[in-house]
Order: sequence, then C-alpha cells, then structure tokens
Amino acid sequence: MNMAPNTEWIENVTYDELSVGQSARLLRTLTQADIQAFAAVSGDTNPAHLNPEYANDTLFHGVIAHGMWGGALISALLGTQFPGPGTIYLEQVLHFTKPVRIGDTLTVTVTVASKDDEKKRIELDCSVVNQKGQSVLHGTARVLPPTTKVRIPKVNAPQIQLFDPEARFKELLSLADGMPAVRCAVVHPCDAGSLSGAMDSARYGLIVPVLVGPEARIRAVAAEAGIDLEGVEIHAVEHSHAAAELAASMAARREVEVLMKGSLHTDEMIKAVLAQPALRTGRRMSHVYRFDVPLYPKPLLITDAALNIRPSLEEKVDIIQNAIDFARILGVETPKVAILSAVETVNPNIPSTIDAAALCKMADRGQIKGGLLDGPLAFDNAISAQAAEIKHIESRVAGDADILAVPDLESGNMLAKQLEYLAGASGSGIVLGARVPIALTSRSDGPTARVSSALLAVLAAYDARSVRAPKATAPIKD
Repeated sequence: MNMAPNTEWIENVTYDELSVGQSARLLRTLTQADIQAFAAVSGDTNPAHLNPEYANDTLFHGVIAHGMWGGALISALLGTQFPGPGTIYLEQVLHFTKPVRIGDTLTVTVTVASKDDEKKRIELDCSVVNQKGQSVLHGTARVLPPTTKVRIPKVNAPQIQLFDPEARFKELLSLADGMPAVRCAVVHPCDAGSLSGAMDSARYGLIVPVLVGPEARIRAVAAEAGIDLEGVEIHAVEHSHAAAELAASMAARREVEVLMKGSLHTDEMIKAVLAQPALRTGRRMSHVYRFDVPLYPKPLLITDAALNIRPSLEEKVDIIQNAIDFARILGVETPKVAILSAVETVNPNIPSTIDAAALCKMADRGQIKGGLLDGPLAFDNAISAQAAEIKHIESRVAGDADILAVPDLESGNMLAKQLEYLAGASGSGIVLGARVPIALTSRSDGPTARVSSALLAVLAAYDARSVRAPKATAPIKD
C-alpha cells in the first residue's frame, strides 16, 4: 500500500505483548462543543449539560459534562491505542466521583491489572483525573485484546458541524439590548401565526404592538389561539386593504416607527406604503433576508428574493445599497457583496454577468457606497474560499461574502428556500427603502422567524432615528 509521507498510523498491542502493570494514557480538555456534540449523537439533552440557567440551580452549580463522556474517552483509548484495533469490549464498570466542567483537562489512564491466558482476555484498571489531580471517574474494563499485530493508517473522525438555533437566536436578540420597545403597526393580524408573532415580539420587549384590522376577527383568532390581548391597542377597520392604508398613514404621521405584515398579501402592504409621499425616500424598496446557515461562519444576507421580480440595473443599485446600509446596522463595517450569476466571467449572453460588472464599476466610482463589491460570482465561489481558489479567483469577496445579490426574484427565492429547507438555515426578513422598515414574514414562518424579523425592523428603526434626529419636528413614541 502506497501512502503519503505524512500519513498517521495506529498500531495495536497484542495479547502476547501485554504485561501486568503496563499502561497507556490520553489527555483531553472539555469544551462546550464537546458537550453539544455528545448531546447530539446520544440524544441526552439533560438541561444540566445544556442549560446554564437551570444548571446554576442544581447541586453542581453550573454546566457539567455527561458522565458517559468520560466513559467514551476510556473506550477511545482502548479502541485506538491500548490494546488498539481488534480489541473487543466485554465489560466496563464505572464509578463517577466528581463532575467535569468546561475547561477541565482530563488524563485518562488504563493499566493492565490481570491476564487470563486460557481465555486470552485481560482486565484493566481505568482512571480519569482532572488537571488538579482529582479523580472524576474510575473503574475496571474487561476486554479481549487483539492476537494479530496490525499497523494501519489512522482514520480521521468525521467533522460534526454544530448549529444551535436557540443560541444564534439569543445572539441576534442581544443586538437590541438596551433599546426600548418601539411602536409597531401590525397590519391585518388575522391568523394565529401573525398575531402570535406580534405578541411574542412584544413579550421579548421589541415592540409595542398596535393591531390594525377587523377587531372581531382579531379577537376571535386570539381566543382560539389562547393569546391575551388585554391592554393591546387595536384600530378597527373592515378589511386588509383598509388596514394597510391606515397603518401606512400612521407611519407617515410618525405614530408608529415599524410596520409588520400580518395575513395579507405583500403587494397590498407595499402599495399602501408607496401611496404615502411622506414614506418615500427616493430609493427603490427592496427585501433583505438574513440567514444563520449551519455551514457558514457568519450571518448571510440575500437580496432581493421577495419584492423586485426582474430588477433593472438602476434598481439593483438601490437594492444593493439598501442591503449594504442594513449590514452596517448589523455591525458589519464594510460588507462584502457577491453579485451572483451562473458563472464568474462576463458573458454577453448572460445579462446578469453584464449587470454585475457594471455594478462593480459603479461602486468603484462611488455610485454605491459603504461596501466591497465583486461579480459576477457563481454561488460556489461566492461562499467557498476553496472553490474560489480552485478557479483561480483573486478577490476579497469570494469565499467570504456578507451579502448575496441575486439576479432576480426567482433565483433569490429558490436560493433562500433551499438554505432554509435543505441546509437547515434560520431566516428572517425585512423590507427597506421606505421611511419606516417593514417586518415581512410568510405564512410558513415559525415564531422565531417572526420575532427575528421584528428585531431586524427595530434595529433599522433605531438607525432611522439617528439619521433624522437633527431634523426631527415631531416626538417619537416608545
């Protein structure tokens, strides 16, 4: 067998090579990722291991490792080093003496205690101590060691991509820490999803909901879903068109700072907003998705996958500028914008490649500000540095994009849904370009997506306050 020079090998210790008193050891430091991975593969989601608030109130006063994580380290030592490949586990006795905490470094030692020449089996003393020399686990193991010598290439463990949606959600919520709730007109919340999304957002302290729609229908939905509306402001109108018009007029009068879509069509919302001259900014309105993707190291923005069907070059300028400005609100100092197409070279037969090249030149000339643009880029080399390297693409954007600017709504919508349903991404969305941000959700969105969309809108609303503060003539209500 021809192997690369840097190949790692593992070699076993046969029964005949073993002697009483002979030992081996390994060292391992516990991390939060170890706990999460063990919970994922074992299904043991005991809150003592995963919920710091709960764990702080237990006997151990903090998060601890699963007890069998230490047992698994003993198994790893027996199976890979001593005796190694070919070992058959017969019995394991364990005594747990002290909890293991994140940051503890464990020394795992196994020592041959006895040999049974007739049955070709051995008994080993097993010891696990922490960095303070304190025993956390001890016991005995009985195994059948290998009888045939082997030396084989080491197999690397599969990589587990850990993705904790709840942790990502909490991290997103933390962006609004210290911000008082803003008044938000919730437009036609006449189904359980949109109404509960608004009330959940209020419960998180993000918005003060102002419900606009048919009051009897809203209250009926609330009663059926068990939602408490006591003290909630309701503006009664007959139907969704009227709700959109009233909410937009309230926003124009600065009675609310955020709009939230309920159970009405998106075009009804947008039409009502465009009908209010006070809400226009001179910039094209566009939608931005924000995704937490398990296999991508940072949040990813996609635009426009919900509003502009086939945007022109001029409209793409506004779409990209909206996304750059919003990425900066989210804390990205110089957002990297990948302008997507099917290929990464300009092709006269693919109009999106020509648009991409023009947009990059417009950014060079200051017609698009605040971001770093590159394109055309195919999806693979936009998000994968390895793919970009293979194709010899030299770019500060390729493989590290913050924003994906798609050619049209169809491609963007498919990309967004693929990330959500195939890649397990957590998404939320917002409409930008008007005087007030619009939290835009779909009927299939769950509670977390709805609250996340509200949070994005709140962040944009606070940024709008700072922009217009010197010119403000009317009070802003919290």
